[in-house]
Amino acid sequence: MELGAAKKRCRDVIERIQRLPSSTKISPSCKRTLLKLAHSELSFLSRSTSSTPLSVNIGHIETVVHILHHPLITGVSRVCKPIPMCHKTSSQNVHVDIVCTLNRNPVWIIVSDRNPNYITWNQSQTNKTKGLQCRVQQLTAAAASAVALRPSSVILFFSHGLSSFLSDKLKHEFGATQVQLCHPGFRFDLVEEEGDWIDVLVARTYQEAAVFEIKVGDAKDDGVLSSMSDVKVSPMAANWDLPEDTTLLFPAFYSVISKMQLFSFDVENMETAKRGECDFVNFDTTALIALVSAISNGGTEKLLATPESELRQRFKGNYEFVIGQVMSEIQNPILVKLGSAISGKRGIICETVHSEFKELVSMYGGPNEKLRASHLLKYLRVVPDSPSKRMMSLPTTRKLALKCKIVFGTGDYWCAPTATANMAFVRAVSQAGMSLCTIEHGPRALTGD
Repeated sequence: MELGAAKKRCRDVIERIQRLPSSTKISPSCKRTLLKLAHSELSFLSRSTSSTPLSVNIGHIETVVHILHHPLITGVSRVCKPIPMCHKTSSQNVHVDIVCTLNRNPVWIIVSDRNPNYITWNQSQTNKTKGLQCRVQQLTAAAASAVALRPSSVILFFSHGLSSFLSDKLKHEFGATQVQLCHPGFRFDLVEEEGDWIDVLVARTYQEAAVFEIKVGDAKDDGVLSSMSDVKVSPMAANWDLPEDTTLLFPAFYSVISKMQLFSFDVENMETAKRGECDFVNFDTTALIALVSAISNGGTEKLLATPESELRQRFKGNYEFVIGQVMSEIQNPILVKLGSAISGKRGIICETVHSEFKELVSMYGGPNEKLRASHLLKYLRVVPDSPSKRMMSLPTTRKLALKCKIVFGTGDYWCAPTATANMAFVRAVSQAGMSLCTIEHGPRALTGD
């Protein structure tokens, strides 16, 4: 590889790191790690001369960034970091390139940008490098012994492909299945412009890539507080009277929640849904409040037209907080944001959220907010508090409150993203290194309307 081309690839990958899609929810520390690696490689190349043989790592960084642009990847909590093996007989670390959520399931992704001709199954006797067999054994052992960071699968991404011999070995010894991670139009093109000419330096389509998935133990998570047989499948009863037709009263609200799918299956089918075959969305209390709040349902003008003295008397010390939400709603309407995220999905809430939401609406909700709450509950299924084991393995602290672990952990147990405005908890989970699938939105308060 020419020195100039390698430098150009470094600069391009730095730009792509800066432009990672917001859907990845990549943590700032992860982005800093990627940028540090790319800048370090560029610095190394800048000290090299054209006569020096190049041994570059830019292809590995390119591949990691390429995968991070995949539309089904979210909740990126760690990149290019070692993960300790928790096995009693080993104190080693294993290198994992991406810890994230892929298609609603927590995964570890390991990248190889090596020429497949130099990948061996057993340890090389010449340079003592580990063979693929040893690396995969360590990875699966670390994954199986992990608790908070435990993945449902380990994904091996060989960007230049893998020999049929090694592919068969992975399948037979580790139960690996070959999967398709790339898709049409998902490519990485590097171009260099000189005057009126455009020179294509590299066009990495990754069409030759070989991707394998290895399931980690039993994917079923029985939770820590309840069992599947406790799922409530009876129709949801609300505490407030509901008019026969609310579509004329709240057209925007009804338009959003009517696009969710209603529940029409029994406990046996809920078991199927737990395996990730149904598209669920889990709501925490902040999301339910945001959906029914008058601020989200056309009440901004009325609030802004109310004298400040009256609003301060009404909201006390929360006046600035409420006005801030009003201005946020004008710029970014909540129903628009949440509507696109929950359309076509089945909504679930855990028992903790159910009781808290009803209590808050009863105490602080106005007549219209109570009506919307009653209508919303008709579209949701209450499930037991059943947080995943990996969520409950996190230490309970001020930032990682037990109630929040139960709510978000229940969504994790059902392989469902949790809709929330609780960014403090989401950040704390990410800082703990755990990948979590969430739908984030701004907070909205009940106004008594």
